[in-house]
Amino acid sequence: MYIAIAGNIGSGKTSLTEILCRRCDAKAYYEESNNPYLGDFYQDMKRWSFNLQIYFIGSRIRQSVEVLSDRGNVVQDRTIYEDAHIFATNLHEMGLMSSRDFATYMKIFELSSNLIPRPDLLIYLKASVPTLVSQIRKRGREYEMSIDADYLQRLNDKYNHWIEDIYQGEVLTVDMDKEDFILNPGVIDRIVEHIDKRKAALGR
Repeated sequence: MYIAIAGNIGSGKTSLTEILCRRCDAKAYYEESNNPYLGDFYQDMKRWSFNLQIYFIGSRIRQSVEVLSDRGNVVQDRTIYEDAHIFATNLHEMGLMSSRDFATYMKIFELSSNLIPRPDLLIYLKASVPTLVSQIRKRGREYEMSIDADYLQRLNDKYNHWIEDIYQGEVLTVDMDKEDFILNPGVIDRIVEHIDKRKAALGR
C-alpha cells in the first residue's frame, strides 16, 4: 500500500512517517532535507526559487520510481503534487518565480505526475500558523528561522485549496491543532485503523 503524508513546513510529516513505518511494517521515503539550494533560497527566494524546486522535483521523481518497484507498504514524506500545486505555484504568485521558469517547471511536473501512481491514501496534516511556528522553532533548523508567518499562511491557503478543490484521491485529514499524535498516541491508533480499512477496501 502506498501512503503519502502531506502538510506544511513544520506540520509533523517526518515524525508521522517514522511512526507509521513502525506500526505498519512499511518502508519510508523521506523528503530530501539536504537540498543544496535551501539555505540560499531562504536568504534570496527570487534568485533561487527555480533551482530549489527543480532539485526537489528531481528528487521526487527518483523516489517515485523506487516506490513503483516496491511491492510492500510504503510511506512517503510529502508528494510531487505539493511541489507543484503548493510551493511552485505560491512562488510564482508571489513574484518569486518568473512566468517562464514556472511554465518550464509545470511541464516537467505534468509529464512526471502522469507517469507515477497516485497514493492509495493521502494523510493531510492540517495545522494553523502558530502550531507550525512552534514546531519549526522546536526542531531548530537554522535555515528555517527566517520563515515568516505570512509565508506559512499563504502555503496553508494553498494546501486547503488543493485538498478541497484539486486533489482527486482518498484523503484522511488530521487536525494538528487538536490531534497531536506525539502527545496523544490514540490519534495514531485512529490513523492506523483508517489505513487498515483502506487496505481492506483495496483488497490488499
